[in-house]
Amino acid sequence: MNQIGYLELLRTNAPFRRLWAASVISMLGEWFNTIALFLIIYENTESEFLLGLLFTIRMLCFAVFQPFGGLLADRYNRKSIMVWTNWAQVVLALSFLLIRGAEDIVWIYVLTGLMMILHGMYVTAERAALPNIVPEKDLATANALDAASWSTALCTGAMLGGVVVEFQGTDAAFIIDAFTFAISAILLRKLTIPQTVEDDLKGPLFSTTFKNIRKGWTRIFGEKRLLRIVFAKSSWNVAGGGLAGVFLLVAGSDIDGFGMAFGFGIFFFARGIGTGIGPIVSRRYFVDEKRWPVLVGLLVSLSGVFYFLVGWTLGFNLYLTIGLVILAHSASGANWVLSTILTQQWVEDEIRGRVFSMDMLMMSVAFSVSSAVAGYLLENEFFNLQQGFIIFSIIMIASGLFFTLWRPDAVKSTVQ
Repeated sequence: MNQIGYLELLRTNAPFRRLWAASVISMLGEWFNTIALFLIIYENTESEFLLGLLFTIRMLCFAVFQPFGGLLADRYNRKSIMVWTNWAQVVLALSFLLIRGAEDIVWIYVLTGLMMILHGMYVTAERAALPNIVPEKDLATANALDAASWSTALCTGAMLGGVVVEFQGTDAAFIIDAFTFAISAILLRKLTIPQTVEDDLKGPLFSTTFKNIRKGWTRIFGEKRLLRIVFAKSSWNVAGGGLAGVFLLVAGSDIDGFGMAFGFGIFFFARGIGTGIGPIVSRRYFVDEKRWPVLVGLLVSLSGVFYFLVGWTLGFNLYLTIGLVILAHSASGANWVLSTILTQQWVEDEIRGRVFSMDMLMMSVAFSVSSAVAGYLLENEFFNLQQGFIIFSIIMIASGLFFTLWRPDAVKSTVQ
């Protein structure tokens, strides 16, 4: 069966085109915001731990609301969730303009946490909605384009964010961030997304919350192949939080000849290029879906191998480091898109939001713990930066191998 092309999908599927455009614009501003926050924290504290703590807070807040957010995505109109979370983030992004110095650092974590709760609701609703506007035969193309576009927004937003912050200051980044959320919300207003809602979800929200959230867990544990695949992203993030969330930032802050904000942007640019290439390559060459459950684990280990080489060659040549980071995140991007497609294909519409929320929950917790531990160990000199890259890359390789060897029987049960 021939796969639809990226441009053809955008040209022929108007709902997907609108959803895709809204998400790309929103994410573009998100990375302007992130580079500015890194700079404020590091300039005022010079603390690797507090730098890692920002990622920890972001991912924990993204995670903590996921079970309830997944329930909302299955119960209420997914488009409305995406629209209103965007408008709320306009207000929060502008609130960063009130931060003026070290005494306000705590508000960075508070506002960022609130934004990530809303972002988590958006992402879960978006992932659950995608199969409702894209035919199953086109899901591989849609997810690859979605992931590649997210990555383009990451690398472009991070690089431009570094430039803007370097020359125009952090306030400009926060204003741009708010503007992109507003555009995203406006684009989504005219989108129509079909949706199936279970009868059990039509009763009172709070009296049925725990029962319906538990139903998502029951769905996951009732199908062994699904139970395994929801751990695919977290198997990378067990070490990826430390590698991409702490060590890369610290490495970027100390590049000769560049300002700190631009240094942050360089490695985020490389990360974004890699996570954009991975989904495109996987769609082109990994056409046998029966091999995907094995590949997602091997891709984690492959990413770890490239990060091991980053640590081994750190400081030798900037362009070599950038190339290795691109390769490492190409593997992680492929892991992400293949595991996402499998979940979308295996899970029915009325419970898909809750299943994706558990996927995001485990991924976020793994990233949070990894980045917090990495930041603490680096700041307290348990190891230097090069040793940190090597140690955490070995953990990533081991995590991928463990996931690959974990092969439960694919036995499906119906939702009870």
